[in-house]
Amino acid sequence: MIQLLTYVVGFALAAQAFIGLGYLVSSIWEKEKRASWFGALQFVGMLMVLLIYIMLASSGYFTTPRGAALLIVISTLAAGAAYFFMRRTPPNERALKGAQGHVVSGVKRYDERKVVFARNHLVPGSSEYERFYNEYPDLRERDEERRKRGHVLGKYGFVDTPHEKANVAIMLAMRYFCANTCKPEHLEPPQAPYLNGHKESVTPIEAAIKVKGIAKHLGACMVGITRIDSRWVYSHRGTIWKRKYDHGDTGWSKWGREIELEYPYAIVVAEEMDRKLVDSAPHTPVFIESIYNYSKGAYITTQLAAAIANMGYRAKAQHIQEYDVLLPPLAQDAGLGEVSRMGYLLTKKYGPRVRLSAVVTDWPMQVDKPKDIGVENFCSICKKCATCCPSKSISEDRHPSEHNGSIRWKINGDTCFEYWGKVGTDCCICMKVCPWAHARTWPHKIIVWLISRNKYAGMLFSYMDDIFYGRKPKPKAPPVWAVFRKTTDNRQRKPVASTTASGQD
Repeated sequence: MIQLLTYVVGFALAAQAFIGLGYLVSSIWEKEKRASWFGALQFVGMLMVLLIYIMLASSGYFTTPRGAALLIVISTLAAGAAYFFMRRTPPNERALKGAQGHVVSGVKRYDERKVVFARNHLVPGSSEYERFYNEYPDLRERDEERRKRGHVLGKYGFVDTPHEKANVAIMLAMRYFCANTCKPEHLEPPQAPYLNGHKESVTPIEAAIKVKGIAKHLGACMVGITRIDSRWVYSHRGTIWKRKYDHGDTGWSKWGREIELEYPYAIVVAEEMDRKLVDSAPHTPVFIESIYNYSKGAYITTQLAAAIANMGYRAKAQHIQEYDVLLPPLAQDAGLGEVSRMGYLLTKKYGPRVRLSAVVTDWPMQVDKPKDIGVENFCSICKKCATCCPSKSISEDRHPSEHNGSIRWKINGDTCFEYWGKVGTDCCICMKVCPWAHARTWPHKIIVWLISRNKYAGMLFSYMDDIFYGRKPKPKAPPVWAVFRKTTDNRQRKPVASTTASGQD
């Protein structure tokens, strides 16, 4: 029995050292200097423990009464710790019910005109401007002060001035694509005339397989389907992009219009953001990646909506140019992940490094179920996004609280947007520093598997992330083509965050 136990413990220590080596190699591959140093120390410590154990086992020490007692104590403690951190703790019942599970009282549908981005499009002195602020006078003073300070997204890439021009040019080129997909016939294409009013007859399961396959073929990394909860539909149209449609319509005719969505289903798609560009946040490379994924979402959803219309059903794309619905709660209902402390959807495979878009349709489809991946438990302990947020827009409260009838952490959209105006990008610092945002190398996959099923593992790895990566990670150098400083050769230079970018105004 003791001999068998000796082999089991030895195998466990060897496996632990192998994981430590894997983490070290992963950190070096990710170019994480701090994590590489701590990973090296961790691996050396694990290796020394393994070598000492092998020496003791080879000398026959564990066959002595004292050695056997020590072996039993060590194996018991190790087995207890493994069980404690690997067992599945009770699930979060709220998460298993999706966004509905977080509702505790009447939820008032949100007016899209109140979204800070929509307010930023209002032209002072216009009829829309006066109409809105007469209806919401509490927002007038703050918005007018922000405009006076110049904290609006007008000068793109300001944080990297005077070397931002190339990256801003790339970002704007991608944004133009979004604008070109927002004509009515692109967002809500006509049903196929060649079907003479008939619809393709398939089962809901077949329909779900079909749309998910199409979306992934077009470039989506994740796809989920849900029935639309009317509480997550905007009450009034607010976001207006200043471009001319047919017949000279600039889009303002839609502003303030009540939204009545008749579609029962939503196909929510996620597009992964490249980690190397996200790691440069809040600099211009992350802005390129954000707009690229919004453009990708516009391409996927308009193509998918057209495909569904060609099958005889009604469909409407939901992307950055025009939203009828709030995507994070719908994505949670569709089983793609959970809404996190920072307000982003947090997925098991990609963390918060995703952008969302959707298609709403009347095509009956099999829906997906919400999932509990441990986000609420983890976020209640971590708070790293709140600590690193330069505008202090993310709540540091331990637990979420009620806002508009729903339990969640409330983001201060105004102060967040004002910081965007200061740096001229969409920041993404919170996305970058989130422990779930690391590359999914196999050591990180093990960690994610543990924290998604055990709240104590989440607590442990939250603290370890601070040790290995730092409580406030600095921006990292992007790929050479996205470097935002002048160089004398083709070598990559490290970014230097300005005082504005670090939040030290």
